[in-house]
Amino acid sequence: MIPWLAANNTRFPSVERALDEPNGLLAAGGDLSPDRLVQAYRHGIFPWFNPGEPILWWSPDPRCVLFPDELYLSRSLRKRLRRQDYQVTFDQAFAEVIQACAEIRSEKGGTWISEPMQIAYTELHKRGIAHSVEVWIEGELVGGLYGLAMGRMFFGESMFSRQRDASKIAFSYLTVQLQRWGFNLIDCQVYNPHLASLGARVIPRMTFCRLLQENNDQPDQTHWQYDIDVDAVTGG
Repeated sequence: MIPWLAANNTRFPSVERALDEPNGLLAAGGDLSPDRLVQAYRHGIFPWFNPGEPILWWSPDPRCVLFPDELYLSRSLRKRLRRQDYQVTFDQAFAEVIQACAEIRSEKGGTWISEPMQIAYTELHKRGIAHSVEVWIEGELVGGLYGLAMGRMFFGESMFSRQRDASKIAFSYLTVQLQRWGFNLIDCQVYNPHLASLGARVIPRMTFCRLLQENNDQPDQTHWQYDIDVDAVTGG
């Protein structure tokens, strides 16, 4: 059994209480208020549930992460980046990015990015906590991603591509910019081959939680403005 979260209490149980099967299921209930979401991420917890289900909270073990200095760019991706037939922006179309992430997943048979989720993360964006990366070709939004920045941590949530490699372009630019800003870790939540191809790997949950404690409370002086060129991403 997992605990049910009261509406008036934003505290979470210890992640050590998360189930082994399904991996990482920790609690249910509560709400998607900004305060609760911030507390969740600060403790290595995130919401993930299907429309019509209660809100489910997760902290899987192991945890998929990417250390910014371990970003891997394949030869083909470097070649794609050097074409420079695209534009990358930060925080210019957050609502459009999260909607596109939801639509792409619906086309694949379902999405957890329901309207309440979109409203919740858009509110975090308004508070300067959630951010987006956009990839444009000829003025059309073709890819991007969104997530949360807290301290020196970035918590990736979702990405989408409408053209080949568009999400990889967004992730590459984000990672290099985070490295410039002194961020130490990108939380990728759950392993998948797409992220692994960019250098993501799994670490034990308790190692992840220790890194959280070390980086959550560091001051964040970033201003989320796009100011890097393709040479910074590809290494010239």
